[in-house]
Amino acid sequence: MAPNAGLVHLKEYDIKDSNVELIGSDLDHKVKHASAETEPAWNDGRVGLTAGLFVWRIENFAVVAVPKTSHGQFYDGDSYIILHSQQIKTDSTTDADKPPKLTHAIHFLLGAHTSQDEAGTAAYKTVELDSFLHGAAAQHRELQASPSGAFVALFPRLTFRRGGVASGFRHVGDPEDREQDEEVVTLLRVFKHPSAASADSVVVCEVEPVWESLDEGDVFVLEKGKGGKIWVWQGGRCSPMEKAKAAQVVHEMKLAKRVDVEVVSQAESRSRLVVTMLGGGEEDGFGVLKAPRPVDNLGLGGPGCEQGGEGHVVASCAGIRAEAPRRRGEQRGISHPHRQGARGLRELRISTCYHGGMRGPARLWRR
Repeated sequence: MAPNAGLVHLKEYDIKDSNVELIGSDLDHKVKHASAETEPAWNDGRVGLTAGLFVWRIENFAVVAVPKTSHGQFYDGDSYIILHSQQIKTDSTTDADKPPKLTHAIHFLLGAHTSQDEAGTAAYKTVELDSFLHGAAAQHRELQASPSGAFVALFPRLTFRRGGVASGFRHVGDPEDREQDEEVVTLLRVFKHPSAASADSVVVCEVEPVWESLDEGDVFVLEKGKGGKIWVWQGGRCSPMEKAKAAQVVHEMKLAKRVDVEVVSQAESRSRLVVTMLGGGEEDGFGVLKAPRPVDNLGLGGPGCEQGGEGHVVASCAGIRAEAPRRRGEQRGISHPHRQGARGLRELRISTCYHGGMRGPARLWRR
């Protein structure tokens, strides 16, 4: 019997004259670009034309620019879009009269408690921004719990606070907040991100205000109630850089709220006061204090992502367009970066980011 006896060949479909025939064509790109030009956020005269860092927050399905003074400050109930444009070095003599050539990287950040609507809007608007930039941007999906090293490197200090647009969050220092925050306890954790490119890049995260959140490897800033003293708890194994960065955070809080600050080391007996204020009893807080960091180093969207690794899925957009449509339940070929040559990966370009339920980001690539 022949080896192919009994096999049924899949029906071949012709997409010509169908509603998907023009996907990926020049006309398709022109239509998407024209649609993207109607978004006011991209038309400030700087986006796509000048190098720099641009940050937007999704507010009621709208893209709202974040002031430069607030860059690096994010809230766990929101979704954000961040564009990093860098100028490519060229021959200054021959290209002096030409507009600067730019490379673009778009990061859309999803807060831990952002809504599905906001997350979807951020993803859609990220693709739209890429269309506005004529498809020249690399796109990265960032999660609050595991931002990539490349994303962390964009900010000298990365801060995650509780709240968001949906919860009616107001910035600390607003008159309305001063009346309502009399009994609010806030605990901030200051630490260096393991995969940060910059040696002095730190992350500041608001954590649960309980003594179990303390970790001897980091620095914590405790603020209890309206007009209360700010306490700085330095873990026994925290680094000098983390102490210095925490001091900067506290200095800004002190100027804004005009309160006293007290710094205690874990080795001091006074450090028991912080444990008590965080709900600890007489026998709590002794021994080794260890708590998982709210932000880890599992983000895989940094400069090393081209090397590939477990959990990254690579597919070909061109192949998807060329192949016939598949029936439900039939799968296309999926390959892993570590099974391909490095040269082939470098020739690929990120088209769109999707998440397939894995801890790391999944990407759809296009040749």
